[in-house]
Amino acid sequence: MVFTLPHDLNALAQGNPRVIYTVLFRAARETLLAFGQDPRHLGGEIGVTAILHTWGQTLCQHLHLHCIVTGGALSRDGMRWITARRGFLFPVRALSQVFRAKYLAALRGAFAARRLTFAGSTVPLAAPPAFAAWLRQLRARNWVVYAKAPFAGPQQVLAYLGRYTHRVALSNDRLVGFDQGIVRFRWKDYAHGNAVKVMALDADEFLRRFLLHVVPDRFVRIRHFGLLANRHRAARLARCRALLGQPPPSPETPPESVAQLMLRLTGVDLARCPFCQRGRMRSVDVLPAMHRRSHSTPTWDTS
Repeated sequence: MVFTLPHDLNALAQGNPRVIYTVLFRAARETLLAFGQDPRHLGGEIGVTAILHTWGQTLCQHLHLHCIVTGGALSRDGMRWITARRGFLFPVRALSQVFRAKYLAALRGAFAARRLTFAGSTVPLAAPPAFAAWLRQLRARNWVVYAKAPFAGPQQVLAYLGRYTHRVALSNDRLVGFDQGIVRFRWKDYAHGNAVKVMALDADEFLRRFLLHVVPDRFVRIRHFGLLANRHRAARLARCRALLGQPPPSPETPPESVAQLMLRLTGVDLARCPFCQRGRMRSVDVLPAMHRRSHSTPTWDTS
């Protein structure tokens, strides 16, 4: 599922990214969990993994959440798994209306609590009557919520999730060149059959667009809700597996270290002594960081 904010919010997001993104997560979470609990749909607790994206193919602002949602729910008493109808989870038109209402209500609350700042083109919105009129305009617009069942099984879902977890606005393989102050990069034109085109931007404009997508410090871009929420995920998933007759997961393989990765990909052993080529390098101590304001030069015993 994808929850998309209207572009009318872009300017406000530039000055208030933490508020705008947090409200996006909250509105999507409350909307999905409410539909899951509704007995007209599933009547139980669903699981959601949501990933924030702020860009489109041309690096312009396109604020949206990619969500992976369980195709069913754990009943309220935890005694059964409720399977969604084949190829259908929730009605997207109703989802979009509830999502819009929840988002605008939270945005109104943020304004009342004075958690929004206004600068540049958004200065006129600082006046309460102007902000209220602007909210009415947003309420009159159609908001987009997109839903699609995966074409294949769990492996495709995992591959999809893996592509979107830590992606940045522009990967290196899309860069074509930089010459005379012009940056060129490839992009897909979704409106014309995903045709691959090359865009040329002045370096300053390229940097402006790229920096739009730097999230606030320590902002969490990947969040889990419902039965996938961190505080009870292990117990909930164990119960779901039991109800679905699935075996427990195999023990996780320890993550590959940098040295192991280099050895596997390049054959270079980082732990081998670069001088004698026989001895093994090992960590002895970690040098403390120097305080920026310190003018004295620390000394370490390197014997």
